[in-house]
Amino acid sequence: MGEQHTVKFPQEVLDEYAALGVDLPALFSAGHLGNRMGVQIVEASADRVVGTMPIEGNTQPYGLLHGGASAVLAETIGSVGAMLHGGITKIAVGVDLNCTHHRGVRSGLVTGVATPVHRGRTSATYEIAITDEDGKRVCSARLTCILKDAPQG
Repeated sequence: MGEQHTVKFPQEVLDEYAALGVDLPALFSAGHLGNRMGVQIVEASADRVVGTMPIEGNTQPYGLLHGGASAVLAETIGSVGAMLHGGITKIAVGVDLNCTHHRGVRSGLVTGVATPVHRGRTSATYEIAITDEDGKRVCSARLTCILKDAPQG
C-alpha cells in the first residue's frame, strides 16, 4: 500500500494538462486516505474511471470489507471522473454519496467502475459499481459533485 502507480489517462487529457505545464500523472493520486487504503486508479477518463482496493486492512470487526472502505473507493473514483469532466478550469467537490452494500467479501481485491449518469456545467453525477474478484456486485454507489471554478494562478 502507498506505492505509486501509473494512472492511464487518455492522451488528449494528458496533452491538455501538459500544455499548461502540468504533469497530470505526477500530480494525480488517490489522496492520503486513498493511499493508506491501497486504492489504485488503473484507468481514468471522464467517461470511465476504474480503481481497485485490497480487502486486507480495510475490514470491519467481523472480517468483512468495511462499508466505509467501499465508500472511499466510490468517492475517489467518482471524483476523478467529475474532475476530468470539469477540465482544467474546474474543481470537483463531492456533495452527495449514496452506497448500498449487497454482499460481504473477506479477501482479495475489489474493483470499482465509475460511469457518468449526468455531466453538466455545474455538477456531475457518477454511478459506481464495486465488484469482487468473481465479478459479483459488492456495492452500488452514486456520487454527485459540484464543479466550482478553480482558483486562478
